[in-house]
Amino acid sequence: MTIKICSNCVMDTTDAEISFNDAGICDHCLDFKANVLPNWHTDSKGKLQLSADIAAIKTHGKDNDFDCILGMSGGADSSYLLHLAVKEFGLRPLVFHVDGGWNSDIAVSNIKVMVEKLGLDLFTEVINWEEMKAFQLGYLKSGLPNIDIPQDHAFVATLYDFADKYNIKYILNGGNISTECVRNPLDWLYYGTDMSQINYIRKKFVDRPLATYPFSSVFRHKLYLRYIRRIKVIKPLNHMPYIKADAMKFLEKQYGWRPYPQKHFESRFTKFYEGYWLPERFGFDTRKVQYSSLILTGQMSRDEALEKLRLPALSDEDVRKDFQFIAKKLDVDEGELSNYLTMPIKGHRDYPNQQWLFDFGAKVMKWLGLERSIKR
Repeated sequence: MTIKICSNCVMDTTDAEISFNDAGICDHCLDFKANVLPNWHTDSKGKLQLSADIAAIKTHGKDNDFDCILGMSGGADSSYLLHLAVKEFGLRPLVFHVDGGWNSDIAVSNIKVMVEKLGLDLFTEVINWEEMKAFQLGYLKSGLPNIDIPQDHAFVATLYDFADKYNIKYILNGGNISTECVRNPLDWLYYGTDMSQINYIRKKFVDRPLATYPFSSVFRHKLYLRYIRRIKVIKPLNHMPYIKADAMKFLEKQYGWRPYPQKHFESRFTKFYEGYWLPERFGFDTRKVQYSSLILTGQMSRDEALEKLRLPALSDEDVRKDFQFIAKKLDVDEGELSNYLTMPIKGHRDYPNQQWLFDFGAKVMKWLGLERSIKR
């Protein structure tokens, strides 16, 4: 099959829903120019919004030990945001980490150096490993692409639940347009909060009860917690210039923070999944999304991205070691893991799902001006 590549970024027809104009520019690029760029303010308007957010956070938390909560993965975005929150914004964040059982040594080290050098306390919520393991094996057995949902869902649900329990009204989030303006297509990484599909996978493929695993529906964290409980997610990096390479150099020099070979590689499982499993089994390379975002925001040239994509994300030796590690951690032999790799491919439409609900919600939120749509 011939793969057509966008003439402006590096997204291509491995995204089955991609389209191109007469100049060969893809709809990811066109959506960014039409819907994202005009509403993305890193100038004085963004500075005013950020100042207002910081003032609101301080006012709400003035009589509390913490005025906000920040989910810390050890990645560049959350680490740099933590620095800004304390040193530039004067906030008192509760640093919250969810341990899903897959932390890399670098992630552990990065979290440690950041909280220690900033003089902060770290609260870690550990997910029951036997339940996490069973849930991830269930997703492997399902044949679906997004086998990282058990981790991602737990991270979001646990953070929101903690904020709600302790009446913390502001969540600082390192998500940003600067490095994430192109989103993974739905066929690659389907929604991690579709409880219709999650519950089906649990019943059909998971061999034990998930009694303590933290579940949260899209209604809970998008509607109830946001509009009833008034928990607000703040993304400061969207209101200021953010060049990721510069932020990483700063963190290395200032804190002894260590970089990762690729975005999301702070998790051993996500490294294996995005670096090997997705491209090998499905032909989906998330680097195309990551590099295209950097191209659109002027942080990488298209030629540089194409050159990087000539090589696989992981070397053969890394794949061999990671394959052994993942199989051992999941308590399966390598033959069983190999069988999951070569079993018939399934997509999210092959199982019960609520995609119609997500599509409808996105249209409503865009119409109300509450969220800016980014093409998936």
